[in-house]
Amino acid sequence: MTAPFQLRPYRATDEDAAIELWRQTWQQAYPSIDFNARVAWWRERWRNELVPKAAIVVAEQEGRLTGLVTIDQEGYLDQLVVATAHWGTPLATALVDEAKRLSPKGVTLLVNKDNARAIRFYERNGFVHEGSDVNPTSGRPVLKMAWRP
Repeated sequence: MTAPFQLRPYRATDEDAAIELWRQTWQQAYPSIDFNARVAWWRERWRNELVPKAAIVVAEQEGRLTGLVTIDQEGYLDQLVVATAHWGTPLATALVDEAKRLSPKGVTLLVNKDNARAIRFYERNGFVHEGSDVNPTSGRPVLKMAWRP
């Protein structure tokens, strides 16, 4: 039996674990991309764009960071990251529910069009398609999705 997880606010001491969790999960989702090479860029973006401007909630299990979600004041969910060992568990839904609680007027996000697993997850959690775009950083096609209460 797996120990339960706890949700709590992000702390500055979580930075290294959060960065590594991001690297591991994205590497699993997109094995053809070298996410080791992107860690310095991601750390800078994390520190300068997400930490100062978003509420960040982490999931912790037995003292280990197993997930996180970021939601800014406009209701934009930039990152939902769950350790690969916890894919398919209630953890991601709990994090999305927390984002909805923090942004009760609605949540928007961009998801890579080729990430069918994530798209199905968001659809199951009440998100609808609201258009297409291109990620300005990666150049990948993305879907705009939104949840409205």
